[in-house]
Amino acid sequence: MFSLRRWAGVIAVLLLMVASPAAMAISPAELGSIRPEKRVQDDADVFSRASRSELESKLDSLIEDHVDARVITLSRLDYGYSLDRFGEQLIENWSGFGQEPLLLLMLETQNKRASIVTEESLHSQLPPSLLKSTARTTRSIPLREGDRYRQASLDGLNRLGIVLGRGE
Repeated sequence: MFSLRRWAGVIAVLLLMVASPAAMAISPAELGSIRPEKRVQDDADVFSRASRSELESKLDSLIEDHVDARVITLSRLDYGYSLDRFGEQLIENWSGFGQEPLLLLMLETQNKRASIVTEESLHSQLPPSLLKSTARTTRSIPLREGDRYRQASLDGLNRLGIVLGRGE
């Protein structure tokens, strides 16, 4: 018969297994093969309702420039994925006939990383060098200086909006 101490040990081990960070890791397939209706996918739960609404409004305005921009936050990536590769896989999954080209502003909260990935058809307007620079400087500074996810997203959107002709 198990003693109370042994039961407590068994329960503690089970709780650690259930609550382990690996259980929170995500792969692109888990976000589906169809573009979600919402432009802000806050899987890391870092935005307030007001911030989500503000970001959705900014993202909606880019449709006029024929760009379907999305903000995606993730707590942790599945093993083997970089944030760039995750975004590229999402673009493969979500691209479709008759839809605007995708622009994904990705944030991963565990390592405070930012990435911006687009469909190739947008590279003439938004060159890869601009996307890398925007992710590594414009967006990463607010992340490193205090988990300012809203600010990192708005700063990135404003910079890209200026390039697309929607200056703030």
